Amino acid sequence: MKTIIYHNTRCSKSREGLCILEELGADIEIRDYLLVPPTYEELDNLLKLLKAKPLDIIRQKEEIFQEKYLGKKRTRKQWIQSMMKYPILIERPIVVKGDQAIVGRPPVLIKDLLSK
Repeated sequence: MKTIIYHNTRCSKSREGLCILEELGADIEIRDYLLVPPTYEELDNLLKLLKAKPLDIIRQKEEIFQEKYLGKKRTRKQWIQSMMKYPILIERPIVVKGDQAIVGRPPVLIKDLLSK
């Protein structure tokens, strides 16, 4: 079974998470979500696997969030659409194994996911 990592090559925590997956010998599928943004369905499914609300995986310190969304109320659908439009808002790394997913912050959480 492939372990999927939603990865940002410019993020040190994401790179650290990928290294952990490689060290553990995981069969990895790397999703560079900045190059190929996730679809609405993917993000909706990720949120369900994470048992999270959209704001739980949105990087609220990102400049784009501060400029466009700070203090605004939006529906789940609107937040997902915003993550599709501006994938830099998506927290990283997100790792999916089967029907389980985690935000790999801190990256050591990835080890816990793979040991299940």
